Amino acid sequence: MTNIARNTICLWFDGTAEEAARFYAATFPDSSVGAVYRAPGDFPSGKAGDVLTVSFTVMGIPCLGLNGGPAFSHSEAFSFQIATADQAETDRYWNAIVGNGGAESACGWCKDKWGLSWQITPRALMEAIADPDPAAAKRAFDSMMTMRKIDIATIEAARRG
Repeated sequence: MTNIARNTICLWFDGTAEEAARFYAATFPDSSVGAVYRAPGDFPSGKAGDVLTVSFTVMGIPCLGLNGGPAFSHSEAFSFQIATADQAETDRYWNAIVGNGGAESACGWCKDKWGLSWQITPRALMEAIADPDPAAAKRAFDSMMTMRKIDIATIEAARRG
């Protein structure tokens, strides 16, 4: 019997689940590709033998990629939020996603080439906007609102005033 997680995030793809899973596994630590299941028969968006599902893990989170076809696409209503330790890690993940056919968005959000949304969020940003001094938190928040990729030095300078 296969080892199936009790609760898994299922992500819908249009034939590219395995490609996406392999990219995530190569990009993020504690990530891997598990079983690749091929369809035993024809299905609405594919033929017998095509990849139907891929089990994978993204930073410890179990996922299943389903090649369900073009009927549904990803939206910002779901995103992976990656907490980063420093600017180098923030840059590395941002550049991997955006530089591999993805797109920048606002406030630390970006989309990968498959349309999945990611929040590349430095821990320093979360600490700044949770500052017990409301004025410092607002300055950091206002600074973030002008950014695409988060610049930690700018956030920390805004926090200090």
